[in-house]
Amino acid sequence: MSSTSANNSTTRHKPRKRLSREDRYRQLVDVAWQMVRGQGTEALSLGSLAEQAGVTKPVVYDHFGTRSGLLIALYQDYDMRQSAVLDAALQASAPTLNDKAAVIASSYVDCVLSQGREISGVISALAGSPELEQVKRDYNLLFLEKCRDILAPFCASGTVSTVSLWGFLGAAEALSYAAATGEITQEQAKKELFDTIVAMVARHVSD
Repeated sequence: MSSTSANNSTTRHKPRKRLSREDRYRQLVDVAWQMVRGQGTEALSLGSLAEQAGVTKPVVYDHFGTRSGLLIALYQDYDMRQSAVLDAALQASAPTLNDKAAVIASSYVDCVLSQGREISGVISALAGSPELEQVKRDYNLLFLEKCRDILAPFCASGTVSTVSLWGFLGAAEALSYAAATGEITQEQAKKELFDTIVAMVARHVSD
């Protein structure tokens, strides 16, 4: 056998490097986002993800269990990145209301637009069952409490009411979706959300 043939044989039979569980999970989540981006949430299933990722179905089932588990993982991945962006921007911002409001508004809109329309599909799917809706609600509550802590020092009462925070979140979701679909620009969404936050705090100062 020639040396070339021997080398080719060795290459063909060389075992593929096994990914750690953490790296495999990251790979599957990344491939799932690609599928949602290219085909929509409806095309996402554990079987189709396994095929696209080049792994067996048991590997995908081991990581997510069900399609609902996969959707939850995508939302958790998105929320984790959103929180990281917000935290980093807050640390670099000045301790004024305008700076904090600008960070919250920009971080929220930028994170939604970084996922494009696919995050809207995941959020819509999350509303399809009580289990998935509860996951979204839990993460929303954590985000709102973070915003309350950020804005409280600028309120005469020392806090922002829960009803105001939910109103702000509704505006944030609507403005970000409008920017993602091209109804308004990214900067328009940020500016309107910034004004919403500042006005919300101003009402609590008056109270």
